[in-house]
Amino acid sequence: MPASQLDPARRDAFAERVIGVLNSGALSLMISLGHRSGLFDVMSGQGFVTARGLAASAGLHERYVREWLGAMVAGGVVEYAPGAGYCLPAEHAACLTRAARPGNLAATAQWIPLLASVEDQVLSCFERGGGVPYSAYQRFHEVMAEDSDQSVVARLCESILPLVPGIIPALEQGAEVLDVGCGSGRALNRMAWTYPASRFTGYDVSAEAIAAARAEAGERGLCNVRFEVRDVADLTSRDAFDLITAFDAIHDQARPAAVLASIARALRPDGVFLMQDIGGSSRVEQDARHPLGAFLYTVSCLHCMTVSLAAGGAGLGAMWGSETARRMLDEAGFGKVEVKTLPHDLLNFYYVARRA
Repeated sequence: MPASQLDPARRDAFAERVIGVLNSGALSLMISLGHRSGLFDVMSGQGFVTARGLAASAGLHERYVREWLGAMVAGGVVEYAPGAGYCLPAEHAACLTRAARPGNLAATAQWIPLLASVEDQVLSCFERGGGVPYSAYQRFHEVMAEDSDQSVVARLCESILPLVPGIIPALEQGAEVLDVGCGSGRALNRMAWTYPASRFTGYDVSAEAIAAARAEAGERGLCNVRFEVRDVADLTSRDAFDLITAFDAIHDQARPAAVLASIARALRPDGVFLMQDIGGSSRVEQDARHPLGAFLYTVSCLHCMTVSLAAGGAGLGAMWGSETARRMLDEAGFGKVEVKTLPHDLLNFYYVARRA
């Protein structure tokens, strides 16, 4: 389009929006730092504090704390009053502190610097294809465990498991449970602690994550849970489990269709598969209206899709969507699939699937 035909008002409005994106993107990095350093936790409930006082309380260097506070004030996160200092409003603390779990959005902000750390490798994939392996993401399991602790573990026994009719009494009486892509094992360890009569197994391809899961189980003295490094696409178990769970794990798999088929075979005839996965639609025009659509596609491009492609996989990506998920569950041998949502969870769908 010739420059003479451009709409100046539309151009300027978009430029203003991009400036807001730049500010927000930078602020995400600083919010992540505020979480990791504990600064939000120290500020919470303290009223107005000086940069020096805050640094001393947090055990950090004042010069860095003061610069961080500058970004927080400019971004509208922290209030500033000359002569009094800096204050984290209670309403903001309710979204940014560890005490706010499971509503701590500062923990989620850690994904931005984590994903940015592999930008060069992903750019190379744009040019040559392939993918970026899990090993390139140095803090992935740490961040994922904290994210799972908020999105899954905090609501697991009270909201998520009850989506499966009759499963709570079954777990209380004693059931065989498998968690696919268990990561650091926080969800499975929570179930093992809550339902001591049941037996729990966790599989993940990451030795680092399995080591963390075993360590937590040992610290909690859990004797009814075990973890193994294993690719569930090659699972040979048949009619072995009453409940199989997968929390935000299937779309990352190199061979998701094989994983779903293995899960179907491993379930007992009256067993159930509970799959939590990103609430996409398989249609970009519909996903564009998702309140976190841009964030989810970014996470998918810089992690979910590329780690699958790095393993020679399908590269489904986080936004594979409910239509694709339903089709793949049907092809895997699940005859009845219900898709459910929870009021507290804007990100995910919950699929309750039974064998045909």
